[in-house]
Amino acid sequence: MILIDESGFMLQSSVRRTWALRGNTPVHRSWDRHERLSVLVALTLAPRRRRLGLYFSILDHNVRTADAVAFVQQVRRAVRRSVTVVWDRLNAHRSAMTCIQKRCGNKVQFEYLPAYAPSLNPVEHVWGHVKCADLANYIPDHIDGLRQAVASCLSRQRAQSQMLSNFFSHAGLFLDP
Repeated sequence: MILIDESGFMLQSSVRRTWALRGNTPVHRSWDRHERLSVLVALTLAPRRRRLGLYFSILDHNVRTADAVAFVQQVRRAVRRSVTVVWDRLNAHRSAMTCIQKRCGNKVQFEYLPAYAPSLNPVEHVWGHVKCADLANYIPDHIDGLRQAVASCLSRQRAQSQMLSNFFSHAGLFLDP
């Protein structure tokens, strides 16, 4: 099973509560910048071994059909078997599904998450951890610095299988031992 979602990251920081010495209010110095990255993330679950994986792709533009198709094919090559893709009803996902079904046939099945229920997708917890914990109060100087920071955070999460398991639990999807 592959659970997929996408999110955007901007050069403006996500301001969160922080600690400072009494009388020294922390100040974020940034300006109104609109450059952004789009990131696709897939959480994979091997059915027999219950092994979890995390794959990601960082883009300089909004997610398009071709990007979604390429990402699903990249993840499918990595897991090397027939898969079920679970994602939301984004237009790029719907058109990507049609393209992938033409190319792969029954090797890739698709399921949609219910509308207005993002909390059912464990990938939402990946975003929450990256944006509200790892990159909270982070102000990048340029888009390449943001790309490196996001890639670093996601790579760290990839190595922490217990954290990935917790994302499933928080979404109400419990994995048998």
